[in-house]
Amino acid sequence: MNSVSDKQEISIEKLRAGERAELAQLVDKFSNPVYRIAMNILKSEQDAEDVIQETFIKVFHSIKAFEGRSSLTTWIYRIAVNEALMMIRKRKGIQVSIDEDAEDDEGVAAPHEIEDWCCLPEKEFMNAEFREQMDGAIGSLPQKLRIVFQLRDMEDLSIRETAEVLGLSESAVKTRLLRARLILREKLTHYFHERQPG
Repeated sequence: MNSVSDKQEISIEKLRAGERAELAQLVDKFSNPVYRIAMNILKSEQDAEDVIQETFIKVFHSIKAFEGRSSLTTWIYRIAVNEALMMIRKRKGIQVSIDEDAEDDEGVAAPHEIEDWCCLPEKEFMNAEFREQMDGAIGSLPQKLRIVFQLRDMEDLSIRETAEVLGLSESAVKTRLLRARLILREKLTHYFHERQPG
């Protein structure tokens, strides 16, 4: 997983003091995950790069007000998600929301057909063809599910941290994550079925 850990110490005090080396370390540490989050939402390299720029501008301007109620990681990811969603609203003139809705309280229906992946060799999960299939399946998820899946399963945030980033309840995050995983499993069933030993 490509996760970011707050254990790679970045000093909030130094950031607040505007120390250039600390600011540069922050950018170096968070640029890639912010880019991945933005690409996940926007599907455009140029837009994702714009989100990186806007995210760090906001971080630098707001760092003195950062109270540490959440981790630095979740705070930055929340800014990035908000920037990406704002860009969609501005450029396409459509309303985009990741807020909770009635679906988050409903039971999750099982997909029609799910292949058992337990017996596949590990190399099946590592090859380029599988990664391409997986990327396509993730990209086809509804946006609300895709964002939760990325933050939890790809960026390695906890359920609580994912809920903080998206402003959702933990139960909504769990429901969306389960839906996303089931949909992905179903989408990849055919791919794995062809590779099961006969």
